Amino acid sequence: MRLEQFSPHISHKVVEALQRIGVRTDTDLLLLNDPTNIFSRLPPELGLSLLDFRRAVEKVAQIASATPSYGDELLEKELSRHEDVFADNVLIGVPEVDALLGGLSPPRVVEVSGDKGSGKTALALQLVLRHLIQVPDSSVLWIDSSGEFAPERVSLMLEQLGAESSSSRVLERLQISLAFDIEAVHEVLESLRRSLTAVPDTTGYGESPATRCIVIDSITPLLGPMLSATSSQGHAIMTTFMRQLRTFADTYMLTILVINAATKILPGNPEAVFETTRKPALGPSFTFLTDATLWLSQRSPLSSTDEEATLHVAEVFRSRTTRSKTWALFKIKNGVLVSA
Repeated sequence: MRLEQFSPHISHKVVEALQRIGVRTDTDLLLLNDPTNIFSRLPPELGLSLLDFRRAVEKVAQIASATPSYGDELLEKELSRHEDVFADNVLIGVPEVDALLGGLSPPRVVEVSGDKGSGKTALALQLVLRHLIQVPDSSVLWIDSSGEFAPERVSLMLEQLGAESSSSRVLERLQISLAFDIEAVHEVLESLRRSLTAVPDTTGYGESPATRCIVIDSITPLLGPMLSATSSQGHAIMTTFMRQLRTFADTYMLTILVINAATKILPGNPEAVFETTRKPALGPSFTFLTDATLWLSQRSPLSSTDEEATLHVAEVFRSRTTRSKTWALFKIKNGVLVSA
C-alpha cells in the first residue's frame, strides 16, 4: 500500500518527506531499513520525535497486517463445521453397499464405474435424493455431460422412496447444469465456488441451502477425447482437473461422485473379484486420482418369481479409507436400489 493511504495516521508532510528519501510504500517503511535509520534521514524541520515516528510505524504495521487468527478459535469452528456435515448421513440406503465405503460423508471424491445398465446413475440419484430428503438445508449440483438427465426419473424414485409429498421441495434443491466439455464444467464449478465463498455464516452455511454434494454424470466424454497414447497433454488436463476436484471437496466439505464408463481389458481385470473383461475407462491413472473406485455390474436374474428386480454387484476396486477388493450384492427394483 502507498503511504498516502495511511492518512491521517501519518501526516501529509511526513509522507512527502518519506517519499523524498525513497520510502513510498508500507513495504519500504517496514522492511527496507531499520525505522531508526529512516528517521535519521528525515529533515529536522518536520518537528517529528523518534517516539512519534515509531508509533506511526507501528500503526502502519497494524493496518497493513492481516487480521490475526487464533488456533483455538479456528479449531473450534472447524470441529463445529465437521459435526454439522458428518451428522448428515450421506448414504445410499443399502446397508451392504454403504458398508463397502464406510458411507460417503464428505470430504470424498468417489469414482462410480460400470457398463451401461449396471446401476451407476441410479446409485448416484438415490444417494442425492435421500440426502435432500433427510437434510432440508442442503442442495445438490448434478452436472450432466450428455443431456440425458430425466426429471421424470427423479419423480418416480421420490415416489418409491416415500417422499412424493415433499417432491417439490426436494426438486427445488437439485440443480442440474449441462456441461458438454471440460471448460464448461470449470465455469459451473467456479460459479459454485463464488456462491459458497459468499456465504457469511462462520460454519459455512447460510440461510439458503448450501451445496454439499456434486455428481458428474458422466466424466468419460469430458476427459476421454483428450487422452492419447502419443501425447501427455490430455493426461495433464485430467490430473489437474481431478486435483482441483479434490481441493474443492476438502475446502467446502463436499461429497463428489464422478461417474465413469467402462472399456474392454484382455485377458481379464485383475482388480475385480468376479471374472470380467471390463474395466473403468480413462486409464489406470484415473483410479488413483479419487478416494475410491466403486465398480458396478449386473448379474444373472434372481429368479423367475422376481421379474421386476435385477441383481447387481458392487465391488471396491481400490479405496484409501476401507478395504479394497470387497463386494456386496444389491437389487434394483422399480428403479430403486434395495438389499438383495
